[in-house]
Amino acid sequence: MDLRMSVEERDEFLAGLHVGILGVNDPRNGGGPLLVPLWYSYRPGGLVSIETGRQALKARLVRDAGRFSLCVQDESAPYRYVSVEGPVVGVEDPVPPAEHEALAHRYLDADAATAYLAANREQLVDDILIRMRPERWRTADFSAFAAEFDT
Repeated sequence: MDLRMSVEERDEFLAGLHVGILGVNDPRNGGGPLLVPLWYSYRPGGLVSIETGRQALKARLVRDAGRFSLCVQDESAPYRYVSVEGPVVGVEDPVPPAEHEALAHRYLDADAATAYLAANREQLVDDILIRMRPERWRTADFSAFAAEFDT
């Protein structure tokens, strides 16, 4: 049974509202990956964008590696996930205010987004925006597999 998503399905899923798990090589302590949850944005066929502090460990590791991975999942059955990996194709420093606002409004309702942006105004000036072009995709949609057990 092929569990892979179509190009359209994977694009739609990645563009949906999920907390992403960023993965990047961490040469400290034997070279395992650094894995951290974060907000991200993606439009079908486009670039994955993340924001982080310019001095944050994840920013330094992504700059050094020149690439990163992002995995998103549906945590309720039937399970689905999309994992993308690719090169960094752009860094914006500082982050344009419209990008901060769009990301906050993606994850929070209007009032909470406004409050979040106001409360974090000073910290957000230390952020950078990193854009990645997805090259490698791994996907799975267990809907068809789960349907076999619903009979």
